[in-house]
Amino acid sequence: MKRRSLLVAALAAPSIVPAVALGQGTWPNKTVKFICPFAPGGGTDTVSRLMCDQLSKILGQTFVVENKGGAGGNIGTVELARAAPDGYTLGLISVASHTLNPMLYSRLPYNPDKDIVAVSRVATLANLLGVTPSLPANNVAELIALCKKEPGKYSFASSGPGTSLHLSGELFKKMAGVDIIHVPYKGAGPVYSDLMAGIVNMMFANMPSMLPQVRAGKLKGLGVTSAQRSKAAPEIPAIAETVPGYVATSWYGIGAPAGTPEPILARLEVAIAEALKSPDIQKRWNNDLGLDMPPPGRAGFDQFLAEDRKLWEPAVKASGVKLD
Repeated sequence: MKRRSLLVAALAAPSIVPAVALGQGTWPNKTVKFICPFAPGGGTDTVSRLMCDQLSKILGQTFVVENKGGAGGNIGTVELARAAPDGYTLGLISVASHTLNPMLYSRLPYNPDKDIVAVSRVATLANLLGVTPSLPANNVAELIALCKKEPGKYSFASSGPGTSLHLSGELFKKMAGVDIIHVPYKGAGPVYSDLMAGIVNMMFANMPSMLPQVRAGKLKGLGVTSAQRSKAAPEIPAIAETVPGYVATSWYGIGAPAGTPEPILARLEVAIAEALKSPDIQKRWNNDLGLDMPPPGRAGFDQFLAEDRKLWEPAVKASGVKLD
């Protein structure tokens, strides 16, 4: 009887493993929440919505973007880090969450290296310096001369203290030797109406949100923050052509709470790679938004992050900003 019981158990055991694997393989079987840790209307919001549209098509379930802005992206990122690791809460990670905020906050309420799995980068990008149309400067050299003529008169907006938009401006102040006033907003989206009206004079903004405004003639684009001109907008000079050595680039990625099961992470990683190959994403990234396509997936992320932190350290030091 004992032998027979063991034989029955042995025969039954193989059927258990496929059942477990099948259960994991059904992800997603309901709506997935996708946290964008910034306000609607900016580059992070644009990329979040475009990626969620593609992932919804590829994985057959709805991915819903929820904007959780504030505290330089910390509010939304903390929610992502503390979410149940079941694959039904994902979020946008970026230069803010993983590179800048660890240098700006001594008591960061999450650990980007331990609390969040970086599933894949989805875009790398420059910021674009846009100015109000009425400003009497049509290139970076003219802008610097204007600001030096009347120190403290002109202002630059950002999506909040310590963001890449703010630090791009602080690095420009230091390297160009100009005195311009920082005006922080709660997200990049709300800035544009004030910028067009001349209430603030300029902003360093992510390419996806600024470039369409420049191409529509609503703002003037004076320079990009990458070392070379953007492939998407080669007519706009790099700021480094006027201010040698000036570089301040950003990136976006998709993250999941630590502890998310490997089968879910693996399926998501494949789906992201497929989304990035789609004709729609290729067109929007390359032609419309000024984004570059990084290698997808988890491989090499740690090395990339170490290099990115070295790149931004001078800008953080130049700003003198500490946010707690």
